[in-house]
Amino acid sequence: MTEIRPSSPLDPGTSVSLLGTGPMGAPIARNLIDRGVPLTLWNRTLHKAEAIEGGTVAPRPADAAADVVLTVLPDLPQVEALLEGEDGLLAGWAHAGVAEPVLVIHGTVSPTAVAAFAARCKSLYGVIVIDAPLSGGTIGAEQGRLSIMTGGPAGVVQWLTPLLELYSSTVLWFGEAGAGAIVKACNQIVVAATVAALSESMALAKASGLDLEKVQAILKGGLANSEVLQQKGARWIAEDFHGGGSAKNQLKDLRFVTEAAADAGLSLPLATTLRTEFQTMVTDGLGDLDHTGIYLSITNNRVKEPS
Repeated sequence: MTEIRPSSPLDPGTSVSLLGTGPMGAPIARNLIDRGVPLTLWNRTLHKAEAIEGGTVAPRPADAAADVVLTVLPDLPQVEALLEGEDGLLAGWAHAGVAEPVLVIHGTVSPTAVAAFAARCKSLYGVIVIDAPLSGGTIGAEQGRLSIMTGGPAGVVQWLTPLLELYSSTVLWFGEAGAGAIVKACNQIVVAATVAALSESMALAKASGLDLEKVQAILKGGLANSEVLQQKGARWIAEDFHGGGSAKNQLKDLRFVTEAAADAGLSLPLATTLRTEFQTMVTDGLGDLDHTGIYLSITNNRVKEPS
């Protein structure tokens, strides 16, 4: 594998596929297709891939074994499950004669696990793994303004960047595989804290009889403004927490934060508290709701009735 590939992943001779056409993967796929990238799509539930106009739907991962494979899946085990067997990516790459495929992992995964996975893929199969978690949510994906934090060989990331920029506003390289996941862990501390803080704020405002739209207008006009409030403020007003980034995934991400902190020799008290709070939400049976649904855990667990 050369450190810098001379061509671009957008050249006609380079094939690209996307595996995982869920809430994030589908808008990424649409952005790539709209920008002229011939794209092969695979999803475990095929009709979700078939709903994306302009793509070529692969019935098996092996049929989506392109030069560049973008995976937009919840966690690393789902990516690992796509490799082996006659229907897997490894068989597909071998059949297609792709000697040095690039496997991009856009999901939020364990920094330690993805580093080990990348080393194993390179040594055993010659597959280059790029650790490239996303930030920006479904709205950012739809608008093509995601932030992508990457880890892996610097030259490969440089080569990939023109492709990644078709659905992002920021692409930065941080080091070898696992570095991107650590940056995402840093990101998720802030996201989870902001979601929890806004949920407590909205719970206090509602319990005090205030108009949540007016309260949010004040927050948006000052230092308390945030992308979370801009994108998700209406959820607290309508008390509609269905869809979106689930509390289960938020809890998974906070577990990775705890793991990364332990590896760095740090104790992060706020992250530990957040993990406990989201664990309570999941235990309460609310884990499939958007993470802003932690508001329900807060309002359902009053210390006392208001005086």
